[in-house]
Amino acid sequence: MVADALIYHPSVAHYLKFLSTTIGRDKLLRTIQYFARFYAWYLLRTDATPAAIAPWAATKKQFGLIRKFLRLGKNIEHLKAAAVAADAKSMDPVLRYAAVGRQLGYAGYLSCDAGTVLDAAGIRKWQGAARLQREAYRFWTMGLACSVVAQLYTLYRLRQREAKVDKKDGEGVVESKRITLERAASKMQLTCDLCDLTVPLSALSWASFDDGIIGLAGTLSSLIGVYNQWKKTA
Repeated sequence: MVADALIYHPSVAHYLKFLSTTIGRDKLLRTIQYFARFYAWYLLRTDATPAAIAPWAATKKQFGLIRKFLRLGKNIEHLKAAAVAADAKSMDPVLRYAAVGRQLGYAGYLSCDAGTVLDAAGIRKWQGAARLQREAYRFWTMGLACSVVAQLYTLYRLRQREAKVDKKDGEGVVESKRITLERAASKMQLTCDLCDLTVPLSALSWASFDDGIIGLAGTLSSLIGVYNQWKKTA
């Protein structure tokens, strides 16, 4: 009876639905990957033995490789999203251009990243992989920068909307609650984008973040991704 209660519990069904999505699996793997990156750095800073560091360094590397394979073909999804955003004439121009830039940035990142998979896996080494990976990071930075602009602009527009709300009116109360939810979502996405920016900026030597900061920032943004995908699959 206890086993049946556990097997048929709604949470188990939700968990299985979450894991059935590529995004759900990727976010979980990403969380482990970036935590491993942080913890390997922490062990190194605390003078741990190479034997203690090795499993975490290997986890960071192998999970990163797994995620590279999971991302193959996903660039098409972002190219389509960029086309859809470009055709959305009714959308606010700033948000529309930011959406197009974001999706093209992600598409470029994933396209270049896909070209480095065989080299990263050791299947076929080639000298151009490092250069292509740098181009991937440039595209990722572009996509994230556009997303940051979109979120800052969204927060600005929400403040304007809120200033016009009459909270003494019934419809005003509803609108106020809607604005609060939209602001929370925008702030969460902004936090995620700023955390993710530490990765390409550091890889391109445009900023000096150590593996501790990158690992913690990546873990936080990954957990936000897990949370958002968990809600979507509810």
